[in-house]
Amino acid sequence: MKTINKKQASELKQGTKLLQTGILKTGVLVFANGEVFYGQGAGHVGQSVGELCFNTAITGYQEILTDPSYADQIICFTFPHIGNTGTNIEDEEASIPRAEKAATGAIFKAPITPPSNWRSENHLDAWLKARKIIGLSGVDTRALTAYIRENGMQNSVIAHNEKGEFDIPNLTKMAQNWAGLEGSDLAKDVHTQQAYNWQEARWIWPVGHAQKKGLKKVVLIDYGVKRNIMRSLVSQDLAVSVVPATASVDDILALSPDGVVLSNGPGDPSETGKYAIPVIQDLIAKDLPILGICLGHQMLALALGAKTVKMDQGHHGANHPVMDHTTDKVEIVSMNHGFAVDQDSLPDTVIETHISLFDGSNCGIQLKDKPVFSVQHHPEASPGPQDSFYLFERFAEAL
Repeated sequence: MKTINKKQASELKQGTKLLQTGILKTGVLVFANGEVFYGQGAGHVGQSVGELCFNTAITGYQEILTDPSYADQIICFTFPHIGNTGTNIEDEEASIPRAEKAATGAIFKAPITPPSNWRSENHLDAWLKARKIIGLSGVDTRALTAYIRENGMQNSVIAHNEKGEFDIPNLTKMAQNWAGLEGSDLAKDVHTQQAYNWQEARWIWPVGHAQKKGLKKVVLIDYGVKRNIMRSLVSQDLAVSVVPATASVDDILALSPDGVVLSNGPGDPSETGKYAIPVIQDLIAKDLPILGICLGHQMLALALGAKTVKMDQGHHGANHPVMDHTTDKVEIVSMNHGFAVDQDSLPDTVIETHISLFDGSNCGIQLKDKPVFSVQHHPEASPGPQDSFYLFERFAEAL
């Protein structure tokens, strides 16, 4: 495990000290390497373990915190003021009650901002309590972000105690004993247990989320799907049927789909792939149009013979530039992933369609001879820009 150096430790602790002088420290973040960072607790009272990552989005904290792809992760928000739009039921991204708790913790620089938005229904602190998500403010989030960029995402424990009483040695052991995301199949914790139909479209002023019945039928395999992916499909006049991650080929074909979507989700794609890859390979053999998104992209690549790798810091934010080689255009996209497809492992039957302009990593593939393609980023962009909405149009045209 990489260790924090003296300069980084000094920056983190000095920033925390300056922010916390004279204030009871009711929250704490503990790394597996023993480093401890105090702040003000918020939301749920308790303790939770997870992988610490940072997200650079300026807006959309509620959508981020309810994205099932963040299961077993603690999110450090780089934007300093979080909470100003409050929370509301329409901006939830988890599709089922089982997946309501996606992220395990959230870190903010400033105390939670009171809501000031006409759509707000609840204060973020109350919302965090209801969702049993632990919050921590008063921490130098810039220094934390710099540390993650240099040393990778850390196995950590976040804790909130209103009396400021923490058993640091025990919390450190919790972080050290946690297995981490590599080798973890988390889709089984967030996917639907039974099939259902979805008819809600994207939010449009002033109607909100309209209900639509589609023409072509799409089966979406739920590995931890976000609602806005389903909404984006419905907005393309597609009828969406959602099935569990463990659905068999026979289960899927029994619904007579015109195409199949492989959803986003959390965890290690190679682990979820142990039961998902054979199904995906059989679907490819049926010549059905297939669209993969994020985890679905990674598992499609695995099904085609490629490999995936764990990233040091991952990509988490709504401002990532991606080159689309099919159009020679640069898109600004939303991303949330800690694993990536190994470009060097792509077989000759696959075209690399998208790459990250931050680090050159793979962000999209397409089969040469079939209507099968996928992207690493989130074309539904919730939150984020709408540059990649065309991918849903491209998929609808393929049907």
